[in-house]
Amino acid sequence: MTTPRILAIVLAGGEGKRLMPLTADRAKPAVPFGGIYRLVDFVLSNLTNGGYLKIVVLTQYKSHSLDRHVTRTWRMSTMLGNYVTPVPAQQRLGPRWFAGSADALFQNLNLIYDELPEHCIVFGADHIYRMDPRQMVQQHVDSGADVTVAAIRQPLALADQFGVIETDPSGRRISAFREKPKDAIGLPDAPDQVYASMGNYVFRTQAMIDALREDALDPSSKHDLGGNIIPMFVKSGGAEVYDFAHNTVQGSTERDRGYWRDVGTLDAYYEAHMDLVSVHPVFNLYNDRWPIYTGQDPLPPAKFVHEEGDRVGRALNSLVSPGVIVSGGTARRSVLSPGVVLHSHSLVEDSVLMGSVKVGRGAIVRRAIIDKNVVIPDGARIGLDLEYDRSRFAVTREGVVVIGKNEVVER
Repeated sequence: MTTPRILAIVLAGGEGKRLMPLTADRAKPAVPFGGIYRLVDFVLSNLTNGGYLKIVVLTQYKSHSLDRHVTRTWRMSTMLGNYVTPVPAQQRLGPRWFAGSADALFQNLNLIYDELPEHCIVFGADHIYRMDPRQMVQQHVDSGADVTVAAIRQPLALADQFGVIETDPSGRRISAFREKPKDAIGLPDAPDQVYASMGNYVFRTQAMIDALREDALDPSSKHDLGGNIIPMFVKSGGAEVYDFAHNTVQGSTERDRGYWRDVGTLDAYYEAHMDLVSVHPVFNLYNDRWPIYTGQDPLPPAKFVHEEGDRVGRALNSLVSPGVIVSGGTARRSVLSPGVVLHSHSLVEDSVLMGSVKVGRGAIVRRAIIDKNVVIPDGARIGLDLEYDRSRFAVTREGVVVIGKNEVVER
């Protein structure tokens, strides 16, 4: 049996407005996660672990750091014709940006014509999960569907928070695709659950091209895959659902099976990190049978120094990246990214510190996300007085203080 020709397309053009100020200087897929990773690394790792090694990454907003990361990190053997390449918006059809995810594909049909794949994988770039895409592709090919949509089961009561997929009695053929419905219908095998779209699709190539061309001619369309393209296939009877609960990944356990997080808000982003630093996290970064790949600067090992009375460098229940120096300070339940320095008698608790953050002597940081290159001065207090913090920084609904890249912090 011959293996079908596959092209993988990663949609990485999102602005990520709800992650401001973390996206003030970068695209959402380029936002750091877990100390050493970028959000885009998770989808690229899933695709490459699955053996799909022809990947284009469509970028648009504030794409420099994302383009640089993909170019430096994701290099394939050109001898075998493999590649991961960022493709910025090129305005091939006139002086305009992408009008939506479907328009992004339409404006880049030349990439598909160059490869002539039988099927196209089209995945989003900003979710945290492990997935073996081969299993979804196999279902898609075997079914003969025009499009297969990956879905994760969610409680019926939360249906109004998702794009919801409804199926016919077989549980596979999609009968409706609705955005945040108030009157969603439960699944045939689980009336208290619904299918929420994960934003991951596998298309029969020619069917996708035809749909994109038709959509491009519709002036009333928002040119969105979920909102416009998928309903076309639902109407024609060519859309099927792939139940993510059936996906098995090498090295996974029942505990982390089916883990998928949309970290599109600051609170969701924060909570995903707090899971990572728990004693027994749901998402296991240490599964070496399905690794999450990334690129790292040539930094030395982390270093913990001073053991003089109460001046002790230590990190407890924390992730500590290369290049970190904990110099007489303490980190608890925190993520310390490359180049972070904690000076003597400083305390960082329940926080996410990105690259090269410096925490001064005697400073305290609690329940905070601090972006790159921020210097917390000696004796400063972050996260202890939220009213004061709101006057100078972003504070989330759940009370997490967020300090943007290169922001100046005063005592």
